[in-house]
Amino acid sequence: QVQLVESGGGLVQAGGSLRLSCAASGRMFNTYVMGWCRQAPGKEREFVAAITYGGGSTFYAASVKGRFTISRDNAKNTVYLQMNSLKPEDTALYYCAADSTRPLRSIKPDFDYWGQGTQVTVSS
Repeated sequence: QVQLVESGGGLVQAGGSLRLSCAASGRMFNTYVMGWCRQAPGKEREFVAAITYGGGSTFYAASVKGRFTISRDNAKNTVYLQMNSLKPEDTALYYCAADSTRPLRSIKPDFDYWGQGTQVTVSS
């Protein structure tokens, strides 16, 4: 079991940046693939980014590649999502997620564990 708590969301103008954080508690954080997904109003939840156990490999949705960066600090049990060049279409509730068996290169938003989400709003 792992518990996830996101922070860092907010309101930002288009072109701006935000960094989301996800604090994890529970055992064996460094054995989980960690990821971020998002859900905009009226839309299905979608995959954003994922990172492997040791942080050596990452995978991104095409819509955010080159603008977002996922990273993790296993000593702090924390995963981050640095979001640059934000667009109004990035507005969504962003969820941190964890999975012990998920393949890294999957765009399915189906992880074992989820946080409550943090709202990101990008104004035009």
